[in-house]
Amino acid sequence: MTWKVEFDYVDTNGITLHTASAGPKNGPLVLLLHGFPEFWYGWHKQIQPLAEAGYRVVVPDQRGYNLSEKPEGAANYAIDILRDDVTGLIDALGRKTAYLVGHDWGGAVAWHVSVTRPEYVKKLAAVNIPYPGAMRKAMMRYPQQWLKSSYMLFFQIPEAPEKVFEQNKYESLKRALTNPSVPGTFSEGDLEQYEKAWYREGALTGMLNWYRALKYARIKEENVTVPVRMIWGLGDQFLSPKTAETSLEFCDNAELIYVGEATHWVAHEQPDIVNRLIKEFLAEK
Repeated sequence: MTWKVEFDYVDTNGITLHTASAGPKNGPLVLLLHGFPEFWYGWHKQIQPLAEAGYRVVVPDQRGYNLSEKPEGAANYAIDILRDDVTGLIDALGRKTAYLVGHDWGGAVAWHVSVTRPEYVKKLAAVNIPYPGAMRKAMMRYPQQWLKSSYMLFFQIPEAPEKVFEQNKYESLKRALTNPSVPGTFSEGDLEQYEKAWYREGALTGMLNWYRALKYARIKEENVTVPVRMIWGLGDQFLSPKTAETSLEFCDNAELIYVGEATHWVAHEQPDIVNRLIKEFLAEK
């Protein structure tokens, strides 16, 4: 059965999030959490397959992105607040728990929910994002990760990134998608969807505030008790596989699966593989 993607607005944690959803309304809840610089569309190749498997799939534009609310000030994007957006969304949908699937920043939030609010999480599928609590350890072991993450320092400068992106008409953000990915992964139509989201009033600053809020983060290096499957495109130019391997040290029940011929954008490049790995993991008893 093909499911129509429905769009709605949901109040959570004092703000309103725009959501895309599909699948049986009584099916087990799966939240797909996007990262930078995407929005709900970053999961468009996963929504239908998961819905057809019987899951109720809900994909929010996270705070600051696209059609969701964009509070002013970096302090409103601290990781604990982002976590509470997710748990509040689960509550607002009338559920007690959900399967979390997160990529990039969305995965960082999913990890944080899993560690600090595990009662909300059935399982976590993390796509090319390490456990934040493991990053410090990994960067001490593998200094080259500092170079891969250097762009994050630029993003924390007030106003400068906005000026650069606006002056080059978001070409830098487009290249962040197209340059490291397998050629042909992102079509012109895809890029038009992203550009439309980036041009929305306040969206660019809202997106960058996720990085600017890092100074408010208090990430604890606690063990992850929920079941975890990490799915990792081996050609990731932003995050070393070593960060994923270090993450395993913090998990009670986790596995790491590498995907070849894929990069940071593995969910776009190898959707059939990613969808299979997610569905198999969620279905495991």
